[in-house]
Amino acid sequence: MARQWSLEESVLVDADRATLYALVADLRNMGRWSPECRGVWVPRPPLRTGSRFVGFNRRGPFLWFTTGRVTTARPDEEFVFDVGVFGLPIARWGYRFEPEGAGTRVTETWQDLRTGRGAGLANLLGTMFAGTNPERRIAVNRAGMRTTLARLARAAAPAG
Repeated sequence: MARQWSLEESVLVDADRATLYALVADLRNMGRWSPECRGVWVPRPPLRTGSRFVGFNRRGPFLWFTTGRVTTARPDEEFVFDVGVFGLPIARWGYRFEPEGAGTRVTETWQDLRTGRGAGLANLLGTMFAGTNPERRIAVNRAGMRTTLARLARAAAPAG
């Protein structure tokens, strides 16, 4: 099977764009939703374009950290960040917020940045630290994105 370099999942949420954007743009929340992310340290909140952060991740017995930088922060519309390890680019994650009916369609995107110079080392590190080789990463991410979006939708739902 050919390697897949990007992925997109979406969910319709009974909440407004501003609420959803605020939840996602505070990456310290990500540990509540993501099955891999255990927490995010943000040295200078709030996050905006150019802000840096550190993510702490776990999947089964595997533990690793990533460093990140916000590349797009357009309130109520889009939030995107790149993550890497040891200076090597790994992935670009993003969230889009589009009105749909009485709710908001939240789309989570992932793009593999392990290309070009350093890609072989980045792939090896991913296998060693995260326990997932590049061919399996798409399946792991698809399941994780669905879990993340479902948990985000529950967190944003109006009480009642």
